[in-house]
Amino acid sequence: MTTAQPQELDVQPTPLALLLLGREADPRSERGVECPGDLPSPSDPDLVARARAAKEKLGDKVFVLGHHYQRDEVIQFADVTGDSFKLARDAAARPEAEYIVFCGVHFMAESADILTSDDQKVVLPDLAAGCSMADMATAEQVAECWDVLTEAGIAEQVVPVSYMNSSADIKAFTGKHGGTICTSSNAERALNWAFDQGEKVLFLPDQHLGRNTAVRDLGMSLEDCVVYNPHRPNGGLTTQELRAAKMILWRGHCSVHGRFSLDSVNDVRERIPGVNVLVHPECKHEVVAAADYVGSTEYIIKALEAAPAGSKWAIGTELNLVRRLANRFAAEDKEIVFLDKTVCFCSTMNRIDLPHLVWALESLAEGTLVNRIEVDKETEAFAKLALERMLALP
Repeated sequence: MTTAQPQELDVQPTPLALLLLGREADPRSERGVECPGDLPSPSDPDLVARARAAKEKLGDKVFVLGHHYQRDEVIQFADVTGDSFKLARDAAARPEAEYIVFCGVHFMAESADILTSDDQKVVLPDLAAGCSMADMATAEQVAECWDVLTEAGIAEQVVPVSYMNSSADIKAFTGKHGGTICTSSNAERALNWAFDQGEKVLFLPDQHLGRNTAVRDLGMSLEDCVVYNPHRPNGGLTTQELRAAKMILWRGHCSVHGRFSLDSVNDVRERIPGVNVLVHPECKHEVVAAADYVGSTEYIIKALEAAPAGSKWAIGTELNLVRRLANRFAAEDKEIVFLDKTVCFCSTMNRIDLPHLVWALESLAEGTLVNRIEVDKETEAFAKLALERMLALP
């Protein structure tokens, strides 16, 4: 469980109808949280200079992390860039930095707080920068799922494996029940480890990464996988289905990677003869099966770095990164396009914009701590245990 300080919220349930109409915000969610304080105008021509001045004033006291999916206007101020786990580890390697400003989303800032010292303060420039995938698995839902597995008589055989893209609560559940965390680059190793510990895996919260890793990398069949739907009684599964399954996949997905379809792959092959299709393993199974290459964000970057001049690539991942890579390698005559015709940014990643970053840096420079993300000690202990299991993977 995390607290975002200094804001205090008197949490009351919000009527679902109002949420659907977009007329209210739910304070229990990572989304729709108001940012305290006055933000600079996005039209302020001095924003870049103001960000640079505040960062210089803070000096070594601040360390700015920028996820690959961030806007260019923000990423230019990052001391390091990378995927979520790399950035959290980078933060832990800078104990002299009093403030860690995480330009990413909520679960990433939580992980940074878990892995950094108690003296370091993790700041998220916009508290509304959440993750729809992380929101798809709550602590209450996962506890109920475990009760279902217990009633089916299989809980003792199940090892939870949770994707890095999950809340601190879910990471803590994983640690408490003998499981491990994984990233998109080490999911195969994590699953191999888990099957050495037990007969079944509960994979949270992204069904597609779990399915793709099990089938594509471990050689399982689609029939070995079932999907647990937290919104249906018993997850929408019979006791027999649960007992027969090897992979129990949580019904969660990435809103960006889930947009790509088999039609996207077929269309781009028709439009660009000789194109290489490279996708993230959060994509649907049929997209991954039809692609030429599949890998994590870091894998995608390295593949394009090693690609020969004149090669053509259609990339199935977040648009900010694809556009940045297209610009970076244009001089090498590498043609890089977005896999889908429809332009789609990660809306929550894009919540971190230059006005929010300027506001956060200037507040810190003035001695005011804003938007601190802090994981409570019990949650942190079990979540860290799960993360440490990942670090120890063979």
